[in-house]
Amino acid sequence: MWKAAMSEEVRKALQSVIERVNQAAARRPKTLPAVPPRLVAVSKTKPPEMVVEAYRQGQRNFGENYVNELVDKASDPLILESCPEIKWHFIGHLQKKNVNKLLAVPNLFLMETIDSVNLADKVNSSWQRLRGAGTQRLKVMVQINTSGEQSKHGLPPEETVNTVKHILSHCSALHFSGLMTIGRYGYDLTLGPNPDFQMLLSRRQEVCESLKLPLEDVELSMGMSTDFEHAIEVGSTNVRVGSIIFGNREYPNSAANTPNPSPAPSPAPIFVAQMRQRLDLINHFSLYNDT
Repeated sequence: MWKAAMSEEVRKALQSVIERVNQAAARRPKTLPAVPPRLVAVSKTKPPEMVVEAYRQGQRNFGENYVNELVDKASDPLILESCPEIKWHFIGHLQKKNVNKLLAVPNLFLMETIDSVNLADKVNSSWQRLRGAGTQRLKVMVQINTSGEQSKHGLPPEETVNTVKHILSHCSALHFSGLMTIGRYGYDLTLGPNPDFQMLLSRRQEVCESLKLPLEDVELSMGMSTDFEHAIEVGSTNVRVGSIIFGNREYPNSAANTPNPSPAPSPAPIFVAQMRQRLDLINHFSLYNDT
């Protein structure tokens, strides 16, 4: 019963998001590159069964934020058997110590969060070593910290051109696919176009002009559940949508997932005995002072 209900919910939600993606794309100005937007279903914290259900409905691109969770899901027997054409996107911060683990993921399609020249070099050398010289190049995006928030990862915008140039010139195992940003949460669109999206658009223009790249060859990954339609309208070619497809995320340590907390453990017997001795002494001295 639960599985049938889950399947229907995922089907309806995914269909609704796809319709909204297509409608937003139809509203884009004709001056923008006519690149159909790609929907990446972000399955963070969700079980393999939900991924399989979305895949059965035609979804092929899925995103994960954490290396270990991506490794577990991509290697899950149910997903391996049921989703042979799945395309995994890594959309979280990548530490160098986890590069080899990530690059071993089956069906890894796009690494969206290169945020330094050093990380690009590490991913490049590891991909060559793990996959071999004749392997298809790994698609990567360069992440830009468009909002300037310290809590966000990504390159300072002014380093964009030089980082892309380095990848094109020195990372033969990587295929530069575009630019990515997270941006500031909760921007009020009544104030005008999202400045983070506008920043990414301007950086793409700068990259293309400086490095002589066709505009349509440089993708823009921007837009999530709350703002993906606006992102598409202004030029996003890759949106990352999770909660409105799969429902709110469930974290193991969140209060919502511990509705019946265990009672506090009883004090250790030795501690109880010590407290009783102290109370006896207090009572003894109290009696002595009263006489």
